[in-house]
Amino acid sequence: MAHVSKIPSEQEAIRAKCFHPSGTFVEFTKEEIEQSIPERLEGIVRKYPKRIVVKTKNNALTYVELDRATNRVAHRLLAERGGEKEPVIAVVDHDADAIATILGVFKTGKTCVPLDPVYHQMRSAYIVDDSQARVIITKSKNLSLAHELARGVRQVIDLDDISATVSVDSPGISISPDTAAYILYTSGSTGEPKGVVQNHLNLLHDVMGFTNSFHICTDDRLTLFASPSGGQGLKTVLNALLNGAAVCAWNAKEEGLVNLARWISGKEISIFNSGPTLLMSFMKTLGEKEHFPDLRLIICTGEPASRACIELYKKHFSSKTILVNMFGALEAGQIGLYAIDKETGIYGEAVPVGYATQDKEVLLLNNAGKEVNFHEIGEIAVRSRYLTPGYWRRPELTAAKFILDRGGDDKRVYLTGDLGLMLPDGCLMHKGRKDFRVKIRGYGVDITEVEEALREHAVIKDAVVVARETDAGEARLVAYFTCSDESSLSVSELRDWLRTKIPDYMIPSAFARLDAMPLTPNGKVDRNVLSDPGNSRPDLEASYVAPTTPAEQKLAQIWADTLGVEPVGIDDNFFDLGGDSLAAMRVVSQVIEKLQLEIPLASLFQAPTVAEMAAVFEAHQGKKVGEADLERMLVELESLSDDEARRLIAEESGKPSRGEHRD
Repeated sequence: MAHVSKIPSEQEAIRAKCFHPSGTFVEFTKEEIEQSIPERLEGIVRKYPKRIVVKTKNNALTYVELDRATNRVAHRLLAERGGEKEPVIAVVDHDADAIATILGVFKTGKTCVPLDPVYHQMRSAYIVDDSQARVIITKSKNLSLAHELARGVRQVIDLDDISATVSVDSPGISISPDTAAYILYTSGSTGEPKGVVQNHLNLLHDVMGFTNSFHICTDDRLTLFASPSGGQGLKTVLNALLNGAAVCAWNAKEEGLVNLARWISGKEISIFNSGPTLLMSFMKTLGEKEHFPDLRLIICTGEPASRACIELYKKHFSSKTILVNMFGALEAGQIGLYAIDKETGIYGEAVPVGYATQDKEVLLLNNAGKEVNFHEIGEIAVRSRYLTPGYWRRPELTAAKFILDRGGDDKRVYLTGDLGLMLPDGCLMHKGRKDFRVKIRGYGVDITEVEEALREHAVIKDAVVVARETDAGEARLVAYFTCSDESSLSVSELRDWLRTKIPDYMIPSAFARLDAMPLTPNGKVDRNVLSDPGNSRPDLEASYVAPTTPAEQKLAQIWADTLGVEPVGIDDNFFDLGGDSLAAMRVVSQVIEKLQLEIPLASLFQAPTVAEMAAVFEAHQGKKVGEADLERMLVELESLSDDEARRLIAEESGKPSRGEHRD
């Protein structure tokens, strides 16, 4: 297949409009990636010391203030641990302190392993052990969690306990561009998370590509929705900080999305950077007269944007706002991008993921490793010298996923596991995953990890997990399992057990018990003959009891309609029926809308069965909600993302939430 390097004129014309009107863009040159992130940042601090760099709900930091906070973290860490290169666990929240903490580790020449406190406890413990870190740094708020993860064999440093005498000057450590900056863990195909290592050189190369593609300048203000502990959030921070721009944090969990439009206008946001799920939820809150005078760019990343997303963008934004569908990976950074304006036609349901970015060559390979022709589907591979050095402590996986280029230079080829189709002009269309890695409500999930968790149960002999599409076009996981003959394992018990092993969003929506796994002639499980369990009620611990009162009947029907399960008994647990946090929000929304009762959310989330919710319903009869409040409550509920819904449910019910960052 002939390689296409020239971007079509239509794409060039759209990209040419991606400039801030101030005209202050300065090109990020190739020579500037040959340094460390702290070196680049300190140069920016010297140029713009008083410029605001981080804005949160409660405070704003200038470049010099952030730099001083970063230096104090670095000095404290060096005083405790010396200058040895080592991984450092950083338990950080979604705030400005997290940015200073991560950058502080960078300044020591050590390798940061960020952990969000909402990660699943067992997953966090695995990451701490696998990283072989001997020190955990955090703030007082998360000190108890840090000590739990340390288990008495690792040092814990409380950054709130830094002495006022600690220097705010740069530690002045010389750091090679090839030094590992971070290790970020993502779901692994062997049933365990895998750590992706990235060095300063590759991160700066990614910033260079982002800067020059979108002409980031000192007058830009970028949204920060994702936690800095994840790949998307951390890269957003670096793209802003290393260009003299500002990053503005919005906590959707606390603030919701209803007032986000006003915030974007008030903060003069110029670049909206998020996954398609949050963007779609935000656009659904917009009216006909919204106006964003400063917004020049919307960047969709994390998963491909849908046709519906593009249609909403065209409906709600002006011609001066460009949307970019971006395709990338932790291992390779930015791989492709497709710029869209109001005149761009989208043909078919798939939105192109576009054209290869600078210094990245996209190849499509068949099972024999040979390139396929245009219009043929193959595995997406990336040829570049700017790829991750490899997976942490996983040489066999690194060897399997990265191939030395036959050209004899220092380039390698990364096998992404994604499938794609190339058009003759070089435009890439994403066609799903080659392996069993799928997107569930915006989260990257390797179903092998779910299968391994199921097989760990004492009475389960074998387990297979399949991703199936619902009538609404959403992906859901279905688990098939076999047990010991004498076992009476119920779905309720199995769900409770899985909650101790994996994050909530990885727990299958449906379970089917089999007498034996169907096999192919060569002895492998034949996934193609596994039947969809459909909408039948699962084998729950609670026996089926039909609804009798009017309240129970109404609520049971709402549950059945939302979950696609028939019948629903009054003692059935909502989550055992396959419900998740977003489905819970939909149920709450329907209860408020159809019954028009002013019922506290906490009461509803603490009522996981129809009978319990009906009791709440009866207790609040007569407390009708007004039209204005009804509309407000519905909009707020519908705008919540899965992450926000999970955290809200956890807060309302008093239970710890279990989350995981998006890839």
